[in-house]
Amino acid sequence: MARKALKERIITVPQVKEALEAIGEERLDQFQRRSLDYATKFTKVDPDKVDTILKDFMEKFEVEEEEAVQIINAMPASIQEIRVFLSGGRRIIESSKLEKILVFLNTYRKKE
Repeated sequence: MARKALKERIITVPQVKEALEAIGEERLDQFQRRSLDYATKFTKVDPDKVDTILKDFMEKFEVEEEEAVQIINAMPASIQEIRVFLSGGRRIIESSKLEKILVFLNTYRKKE
């Protein structure tokens, strides 16, 4: 029997990891296990802090939720990489703002 989506929500990779771990690995199907493996490998921020980071990022830099989620998922390490995520709206962003974004991301970047 097909399942019906009740609501759609944009979430970050750390939130995916947390949701799948809450289900329990033994109860996951093959696709969910692959998704959990991906999320485990590519989570770049602490899952406990991701909600705070997302909210602060959207407030400080006045970006839409979709952009903020993509930036937090990728955690770009340079101004040029950040510019790629924010250029979709064809707007010009000051270098000083991009530098502030980079500093913000570096404070939350997961240490490996």
